[in-house]
Amino acid sequence: MDITTKTDWQAQWIWNEGEASPRNEWWCFRKTFEVPIRGWDHAQLALTADSRYVLYVNGKQVGRGPVRSWPTEQFYDTYDIGYLLKPGQENTLAVLVLHFGVSNFYYLRGRGGLLAQLELMLGDKAVEIVATDASWKTTAHLGQDPRSGRMSCQQAFAERIDARAFDLSWMNMTFDDHTWSNASEIGSVGMEPWTQLIPRDIPFLTEEVFYPVRIESLSRIKPVAWSAAVNLRNQMVPDSVNHANMVGYVGYVATVIRVQEKAKVSLGFPWGIANFGVCTINGVVLDSVRFTGTLPERYIDVELQPGDNLFMMDVTGEEHDHGFHLSVHGDTPFEVVSPLGANSGASPFVTIGPFDTNMIVDHQENRKLSIDHEVYRQVIEAGTSSELAHFQEWIKPVPNFLVSRDDILSLCIWKAEEQSQKIPAALQNAVIATSIPAVIPYYEGAETEFIIDFDRELSGFITFEVEAAEGTILDFYGYEYMRDGWRQDTFGLDNTLRYTCQAGRQTYTSPVRRGLRYLMVTVRNAKSPVKLYHIQMIQSNYPVAEIGRFQSSDPLLNDIWQISKHTTRLCMEDTFVDCPSYEQVFWVGDSRNEAIVNYYVFGAEEIVKRCLRLVPGSKFQTPLYADQVPSGWSSVIPNWTFFWAIACKEYYDQTGEEAFAREMWPHIKYSLDHYLDKIDERGLLFIKGWNLLDWAPIDQPNDGVVTHQNVFLVKTLRVAAKLAEIAGDPNGGTFAAAADKLQEAINKHLWSVEKQAYLDCIHADGRLSTNYSMQTQVVAFLCDVAEGKRKLQMEQYMMEPPADFVQIGSPFMSFFYYEALAQVGYYDRMIADIRRNFGQMIEYDATTCWEMYPNFAENRANPNMLTRSHCHAWSAAPAYFLGAYVLGVRNGAPGWSEVIVAPQPCGLIWARGTVPLPESGRIDVAWRVEELGKEGGAMVDTTASKKMSLQVWAPRGLKVTIKLPDGYEGRIQRFEV
Repeated sequence: MDITTKTDWQAQWIWNEGEASPRNEWWCFRKTFEVPIRGWDHAQLALTADSRYVLYVNGKQVGRGPVRSWPTEQFYDTYDIGYLLKPGQENTLAVLVLHFGVSNFYYLRGRGGLLAQLELMLGDKAVEIVATDASWKTTAHLGQDPRSGRMSCQQAFAERIDARAFDLSWMNMTFDDHTWSNASEIGSVGMEPWTQLIPRDIPFLTEEVFYPVRIESLSRIKPVAWSAAVNLRNQMVPDSVNHANMVGYVGYVATVIRVQEKAKVSLGFPWGIANFGVCTINGVVLDSVRFTGTLPERYIDVELQPGDNLFMMDVTGEEHDHGFHLSVHGDTPFEVVSPLGANSGASPFVTIGPFDTNMIVDHQENRKLSIDHEVYRQVIEAGTSSELAHFQEWIKPVPNFLVSRDDILSLCIWKAEEQSQKIPAALQNAVIATSIPAVIPYYEGAETEFIIDFDRELSGFITFEVEAAEGTILDFYGYEYMRDGWRQDTFGLDNTLRYTCQAGRQTYTSPVRRGLRYLMVTVRNAKSPVKLYHIQMIQSNYPVAEIGRFQSSDPLLNDIWQISKHTTRLCMEDTFVDCPSYEQVFWVGDSRNEAIVNYYVFGAEEIVKRCLRLVPGSKFQTPLYADQVPSGWSSVIPNWTFFWAIACKEYYDQTGEEAFAREMWPHIKYSLDHYLDKIDERGLLFIKGWNLLDWAPIDQPNDGVVTHQNVFLVKTLRVAAKLAEIAGDPNGGTFAAAADKLQEAINKHLWSVEKQAYLDCIHADGRLSTNYSMQTQVVAFLCDVAEGKRKLQMEQYMMEPPADFVQIGSPFMSFFYYEALAQVGYYDRMIADIRRNFGQMIEYDATTCWEMYPNFAENRANPNMLTRSHCHAWSAAPAYFLGAYVLGVRNGAPGWSEVIVAPQPCGLIWARGTVPLPESGRIDVAWRVEELGKEGGAMVDTTASKKMSLQVWAPRGLKVTIKLPDGYEGRIQRFEV
């Protein structure tokens, strides 16, 4: 990608006269200008914003951005918009800026700002410039509700739009903006926090329209009466908006439920809360054994006395930002009011405390919360608002901006009544590309809910067109999985959109990215039937050609390859992300495996380079480098940093770019030097951090000596020595020597003679782990730490895993297992494992690969919940291993200047497919094994060599080494293309 940094900025950063970094506000900006008829031949617009933008030129949506950035390295986009401009007429640039106002896992809080510069060009010379300054017009998007709740701690905010409150055609040329305010200039290019501007380093993402395939269900429902979500994190620890680290607090949340007469109501916590402590009504403890519901849902029936009933919950604990969600339902009228009085001017909630707070950073020493405060122990006994008032100095009203009312996801999960209905054939028009609208059934005194199936997981933006009466509410809720009437709700993710209609026919396209397969649509407050003309997903991902191919005589493997490909594509945004729904976060370690799969399926390299370059930006958070970037969570998983360093070497192997190796080497050296500082007197890596490898119950404490990451550090140090050589640093041998010393220490201290296996860890107190896991044994073999008889023992474990060892729990860990199996030549075992574990996903109608294996559902409170995320890119291993070993296409030299084709049939009759190559296109392979045991209908000696015909199509001049499998003979054909 040809990237040129812009140096001649005349634009000013602009914002509005309000708060510098408001919480969840959308701001609209416009500039109208005339374009001369002559004297220019093309137009370039450079643009960026904090936090996200949508760009319109003369009413047409042109782009979204910017790509995720460290605040001090803000990326900007450049558009060629000359074809949209109208010479000799007025033209309009319009930009919607979504400012988060809080840090999350893919954004660090900066401040609100927009920067844009349009240049009319004659050749390479700018002849006229339109730039952001005080002449631009701006207004808040009054139809967007800033009180909508957080989607999740990883992401920004759910979406609520009231089309009655704002003209949604504000971006059009004919719109009258004379009532808007002038923008405020807040600084020049180079101002903080955006001290450096960097041109976008990847292409723009795709926007591809997908229709659903069918209406899955139709229901007549009645909602629960009242619901709300409270952001306790920002209430208890106000400065937590500036980071995404876990915080702890000690205290309570309280509200009052007011009834006129004795009444029974149900209290619901439909998607749980992070810290579910003691609950009281009027000072009486609600016994936890009386709560019903499958975790995390919790419900309880309570009896209220006439007047005010004080509800209080102890919310002491630690959280990222999961929120407090409360719903109330009853047949008797009630009010939910503040214990400070209905006219307090704040929300119905107060907090009592905090009596202590802390912040938790996993690789640092952290102070535990103290619960010894005398007032904290006394407050729970309060039975009335007047008794609570005795603790007035500790009571804080929760401001309205921290309370989301209604809690849309809770309304979608918990219904007061629900009756299934027959689906009218005409309702299916909602999923068909037809001009005839679907008329949504209308139920007097109730609401209508229907569920749409898109037939596959998608990631992007909801768009729809409806005709409805003013005030009709459409609630949209996206989720990933349902089966036999059971729906897996997205606990921990508010994947909703509320749209309140203006009168008549209208369209809306959401600017908020979502991942989903199913979409629940609930029509509320309808006064007449609603006509739905279309509802679609605009699929958005990194632009790739689907070059890779795999087909074989086994349909199951073919399906598994397809879902692996689709998973990888959905998890390629402006970086690799772990999943398109729950998080949308660039996890550094995940991306190593994702990059390898991508090389074999799409061959996209720029996204890999971008991801690798982002990691050292976390240096200001920790020299060990963070495990997800750019992020407000300063978390360290040592293995993730090790995988990043390994991935840098693998990128060099993929591309042959020595310049990249030289660029990254100082960053790798810097971090590894700090890891080597953590080597203890035994010669082992002893570290405090999130010492993770797999979700399975490995003994991997967050403080101590963890075997698997000691082993991965050995491999990383050896990879670093090779990178140093490529980068021209003669001192890289020190890392090789450090690897040898660490290997020796591992074999001395972490091997059990009795068990003939590597133990999982040594705890911080010196206690040896009694745990043994397949994960540890696999890694010890893969990283060449086990030698001699120990290595042979590891080989035996891989072929026959001991039943008393912890078994592999995720497809992510299976990637390393398959690498080890391939290294020792156990290809049949690898394919059998793929069939078994990924075949289960196919059985459950998966269109993408799951985060965990279904057998781990038995460890969950709900056995129907087979995995958390149903689309997780760390799980797409088969797309690589089927190409690399069944097709047999592997890299033989940096940049694929040499290629090895050595297929492994693994019991298949035939296979064919394609692997992308950098620069030179692709390589195609087809092979077929002759039927064994027969020749002309007669039995033959099956001890003879098996026969294979193998064909390879490769670019002219490419060095290709072609090998038949051991024990095979046959014909090899090489074709140059």
